[in-house]
Amino acid sequence: MTAMPDARTASVDGPLDKTYLEVTLAVLALVTIVAFESMAVSTAMPAVARDLDAVRSYGFAFSVMLTGQLLGIVLAGVWSDRSGPLVGAVTGQALLAGGSAMCGMATSFPFFLAGRALTGLGGGLLVVMLYVIAGRVYPQQIRPRLFTYISAAWVLPSLLGAPISAWLTTNLSWRWVFWGVVPPVLITMAALAHARRRIDGSDLTAAASGRDHSAHVRAAWSGVGIALSAGALQVGTHELVLDASPKTGLALAGLVGVVVFAPRLVPTGTWLMAPGLPSVLLARALFTGAFYAGITYVPLFLVGQRGLSLQTAGLSLAVGAIGWAAGAWYQGHTTLHLPRHRLVEVGGLLLASGLASVSLVAWLDLAWQVVPLALVLTGLAMGVGVTTTTVLALELSPVAEHGEASSSLQLADVLGSVLGIAAATALFAARHVPGQDDALFGTIFLGLAAVAAVGIPAGQRIRV
Repeated sequence: MTAMPDARTASVDGPLDKTYLEVTLAVLALVTIVAFESMAVSTAMPAVARDLDAVRSYGFAFSVMLTGQLLGIVLAGVWSDRSGPLVGAVTGQALLAGGSAMCGMATSFPFFLAGRALTGLGGGLLVVMLYVIAGRVYPQQIRPRLFTYISAAWVLPSLLGAPISAWLTTNLSWRWVFWGVVPPVLITMAALAHARRRIDGSDLTAAASGRDHSAHVRAAWSGVGIALSAGALQVGTHELVLDASPKTGLALAGLVGVVVFAPRLVPTGTWLMAPGLPSVLLARALFTGAFYAGITYVPLFLVGQRGLSLQTAGLSLAVGAIGWAAGAWYQGHTTLHLPRHRLVEVGGLLLASGLASVSLVAWLDLAWQVVPLALVLTGLAMGVGVTTTTVLALELSPVAEHGEASSSLQLADVLGSVLGIAAATALFAARHVPGQDDALFGTIFLGLAAVAAVGIPAGQRIRV
């Protein structure tokens, strides 16, 4: 077996050096596929909801996927600690491919949701395993370059995913958007399996897990609890009617479950905006909740209320990726003068402003062209704010706890998205009137802007 370079050679080698090339290409291919799937599905969903008679349940297709991802993230942390990353990564790819294939074959909305849940579970396993692989294969000195490549791998599919998805949906069928994900996933599965010796034999930087068996068990059960609670919350808010009913009770029970289990999976004080790392994670959850709930409903708003084509709605989403790339570049620039916590405050302000602008388009019947401009602003906010929270989480954590901090960041991402989309879906389902939803969309986007604005005081608490 070829020996891996040590820290002395890391200054010369990079992620694309022949030593790491096989693993790097597999990782970048997987990131590209996941980025494409995310943007493509957002563009195709108005057509899916129409064909499967599920317009009122539009957001449910997104939140159920995120619930599966939430469970996958927690289970992946336990699995990788005990068995290494490769088997979990391959399992995640298999579930991702299988779930996408199910979605493409769906003739009913429940079957489609089952496919989305499998897709989320596979994606949750995969994202954690890829971080673990990065920790095992690449010395610390070259990991920043790897993550730069990973960030770049998000941009192109984010720009191309929407127009390609719109073309497939308009000229063939939305089913091809999901089926098109399967072959690349299977190819990368074979590539990752081929790199098994490299991954399993590259333990230079991996540290033994600091959690004993009982801690693993507690983490796993907490993950199951938060996933079931989030699922109950979504089922209870699915096609919500504002009156006393068993579904309303289920939604309240799910909300209680989230309140009980969520604090066990993130640092103490996160939900109370405690100073330092807890406020970093809260800001992250607020940003992802507001942003992803917003872009989930933008295509439906543009298609349903403004009569735009899927291609135009998809392009409006795609331009947001330009803002994200610009924001990520700025926060990593060597001449950066703002303190890191200030960038989180700026991110909260920009995100709130962008979502409020979309709200005004709905409320005041402004030109739809304002929407893509506002999405550039929201993308810029995410590039500045969310990328900064990653840096701050590692800076504020001891090296031995970087794995736990990374897991908490991913949990904050998904939990924030689940809660944001579930809240927007509940409001939309309760008040939807076909063709007369301008005020409703305006209310949803304004509420999300208020959530994003809470990121401003969270940034201030990071400094404290």
